Amino acid sequence: MRQMILLFSHSLSDAQKADARENYGIDIFIPLREDMQKLWSSIPAQSEDISNHIQPIKAFVEEVSREGDVVLIQGDFGATYALVNYCQSLELVTLYATTKRNVVEKSIDGKMVKTSVFEHVRFREYI
Repeated sequence: MRQMILLFSHSLSDAQKADARENYGIDIFIPLREDMQKLWSSIPAQSEDISNHIQPIKAFVEEVSREGDVVLIQGDFGATYALVNYCQSLELVTLYATTKRNVVEKSIDGKMVKTSVFEHVRFREYI
C-alpha cells in the first residue's frame, strides 16, 4: 500500500485524490496532525532561521513514511524547499499540485465581479 503524506494547507479535492490514486497508486492519504498543521500553516515570517520550527514536521514525516511513499509539499517557500530536500533524502517522491485558473465574471447589483476558480490539472514531481 502506497501512502501520500500531505504537507499542504488545504484539503485535497476529489480530483486530486483521483489523480493520486490513478497516477501514483495511492491507497492511503496521511494529513498532518492538528498540531503539525498549525506549524506548517504558520511559518513565522519574522524568523531568519526556521529549522527549529519545521523539525517536528520532519520527525512526523520520518515516523509515518516508508521508502517510495509520496509527499505532497506546498507552503512557505523556504519550508517547502527544506522539506523537499529532506524527503528526497529519505527516498520519498515529492510532488506539488498544478492548477488552471478559470476566471468567472458575473454582474451583481450592476457591478462586474470577477472570481477565480482553480481547477486541479496534475501533480508534478520536484526535480
